[in-house]
Amino acid sequence: MNLPELRIDNLVARVPIVQGGMGVGISLSSLAGNVALNGGIGVISGVEPGFNEPDYLKNKKEANLKALRMHIQKARDICKDGILGVNIMVVLNNFEEMVAEAVKQKIDIIFSGAGLPLKLPQFTMGSDTKNVPIVSSGRAAAVICKSWHRHYGVVPDAIVVEGPLAGGHLGFSEEEIKHPSFQLIDLLKSVLDTIKPYEELYRKKIPVIAAGGVFNGQDIANLIQAGASGVQMGTRFVATHECDASDEFKKVYLEATPDDVQLIHSPVGMIGRAIRNKFLIEVEAGKKKPIRCLCNCLKPCNPAKAPYCIADALINAQRGNFDNGFAFAGTNVYRIKEIVSVKQLMDELVSETKYHLQFIEK
Repeated sequence: MNLPELRIDNLVARVPIVQGGMGVGISLSSLAGNVALNGGIGVISGVEPGFNEPDYLKNKKEANLKALRMHIQKARDICKDGILGVNIMVVLNNFEEMVAEAVKQKIDIIFSGAGLPLKLPQFTMGSDTKNVPIVSSGRAAAVICKSWHRHYGVVPDAIVVEGPLAGGHLGFSEEEIKHPSFQLIDLLKSVLDTIKPYEELYRKKIPVIAAGGVFNGQDIANLIQAGASGVQMGTRFVATHECDASDEFKKVYLEATPDDVQLIHSPVGMIGRAIRNKFLIEVEAGKKKPIRCLCNCLKPCNPAKAPYCIADALINAQRGNFDNGFAFAGTNVYRIKEIVSVKQLMDELVSETKYHLQFIEK
């Protein structure tokens, strides 16, 4: 049983797995480059990639642009001809600058969610960079397709549909997360139905990539059978040697239990999924107060009312300082038992997927 390739226009990934973009600093050049090297699509997070630059606090904009250029080049040095993307959230205050820089560096794909990337095509026009929005519903996919068709005469090169079991910031309310109708399979089918008229109009396939809680080959096989062209996975890739996070960050993943995985109210006004720790317990108790806004990174954030600076907390966690930070993670993080290489993880997922596909096909 051959594993289907993931085709996004003229880009062909022999393994239909996209590594999710995880910030701050969790998926940078090392992780993205090695995923691309092993046949998947590696993704660099565009959230404050310059946090380790010496001039970050004094000149955040230039530090982020410089770091983005550096990580794209370093990832290219690792994977040569592999497929690389950058995840750039719509809610970033430097969204337009980061997109323009990624296109200038000839990135293969821009993944964009946390809002509707309605203006994304204007920055990629005339380039080979592919536009891949991240949505949480068929309705959001419809709005994007309609807007892009009307204003730019294009449709997405692919779409990621992310379900409520993902880690990080989620595009759902707490009620939606708990409602049976918001399962990933149902959301996938809704997006597939939504894009059919646009596929016919443009005479091209718009691959749909399923994300959120995807853990093993059986999950991948089930989603492919349901119509997905591939999957996006984040949490599993944190537990790799090549992940850009600190060893202390990865250790938190290994030690997580089912009861540790919780929903939180992010300072940016969104629901998120994270691993419960002392820091988050103190936030719940009202003990955390913002000392300063570290970098004015996200449009919805109001520093005057935020219980803490989320950029500061995530940077601390990336470095292993969990007294002053926390880790985002998907709902299945507690199932991870060891740190492996990206190659070992990819080989395992491919083998499992092939095994389960043969029974689905029958």
